Amino acid sequence: MIYRVYTSPWFQIVLISLICFCCPGMFNALTGLGGSGQVDQTVAANANVALLSAMAGTALFVVGPIFDRVGPRVCLLLGGWTYPLYSGSLLCFNVTGNGAFVIASGAILGIGASFLWVAQGAIMTTYVPESQKGRAIAVFWIIFNLGGGVGSLASFGLNYHSTAGTVSNGTYIALLIIMAIGWLLGVLICPPRSVRVANLQATPEPDHHWQKIVKLTLHTVTDWRVLSMLPLFFCANVFYSYQQNIVNGMTFNIRTRSLNGALYWIAQMFGGLLMGVLLDIPGLNRPWRARMNWLFLFVTGMAIWGGGYAFQRWYDRRAAQGKTQDIDFTQSHLSVGPIFLYIFYGMYDAFWQSFCYWLMGAQSNSPAVAAVLVGAYKTFQSVGGAMAWRLNALDKSPMLQFAVDWGLCMGALVLALPAVLAVTLTSNDSESLDEVHLKNRPVEPSAERRRP
Repeated sequence: MIYRVYTSPWFQIVLISLICFCCPGMFNALTGLGGSGQVDQTVAANANVALLSAMAGTALFVVGPIFDRVGPRVCLLLGGWTYPLYSGSLLCFNVTGNGAFVIASGAILGIGASFLWVAQGAIMTTYVPESQKGRAIAVFWIIFNLGGGVGSLASFGLNYHSTAGTVSNGTYIALLIIMAIGWLLGVLICPPRSVRVANLQATPEPDHHWQKIVKLTLHTVTDWRVLSMLPLFFCANVFYSYQQNIVNGMTFNIRTRSLNGALYWIAQMFGGLLMGVLLDIPGLNRPWRARMNWLFLFVTGMAIWGGGYAFQRWYDRRAAQGKTQDIDFTQSHLSVGPIFLYIFYGMYDAFWQSFCYWLMGAQSNSPAVAAVLVGAYKTFQSVGGAMAWRLNALDKSPMLQFAVDWGLCMGALVLALPAVLAVTLTSNDSESLDEVHLKNRPVEPSAERRRP
């Protein structure tokens, strides 16, 4: 009985969600503070550039093939320890001012995060039946972002009476411990062959050769549907640097930034829940759900970013008067509008990433193909994020950063339309990427004997 529960797909979905609650969830709590809780945001921005550059260089052609050979458990254990390392580097920076260690830890975390996110994406998009993929994404997004919310609330409590511009050492220590617990939970993840779910296409042992894995990777990422999704992937993290370092980091004081971080990630929980409902809505087939959710993403994006334009003009006027990092949540006449904008930014991030994962899940039921798709997602997401964090580190004008983010996001949605319109009723038909996977399999001897 215990084994049946352990190998059930939903137990594994909840388990990977808890791991992400502890590791990237706590990391999000740090970055959501603006400058990772530091007065000098340049070190944190450059660390994020190093992190995302390393992730971009490893997620697709390094970690994806390794995942196909060693499975999700080993990948999680290889990557999870880098999260407490990064929190420890920020603790060290608080004490010694060693910025080089923070940046180096960010680069190491980029490699580790590639292992974690490729494993997470493959589990989330293939361990449940097609009709439940939206719900799986919603469950993951709620638990994962609860990590950012809880971490930010803890920081809010620890820094409530702080008049300094940086968070306390205790904040970094607490997050480090939680991250280490998440890393150790990785030993409980099941390999695909042990999970009890229909249509899960586990890669047979003869397929575990580098040549076939590379061929599968190239076939998958050069498919025209995937190519039209790449701009969506590129923009999935492109707005973090502006939202976290400008909207939150340069507008509010430290305790309000902590509170805003909690509200941002809690909003992501509600956003993930809403998208889970919309992506699995009964009464609509999968192609129509794809089109309806694309339209929802476009309309809400224009509305939220339009509100962001009004905020940015207001921010520029205040910054010209030397007013930055000064608003407290108790100053309701100043704080209510920007705080609600930040909440909606968080919710829209959940809309965006949930839709990306659902589109990937609509391409295949194979963990091997899913690992390639998630690797591509993390690669291009990281390239976009690194570009944006570099703009922030170079101290480009906030209005320029805002305009780049808004324009890229809306343009990416338009470019993704061919992939959205090509979504089929099921991933098991001849139009799905599962055909690519099956073509790369060797013919089994038993099948050979059955031929006339």
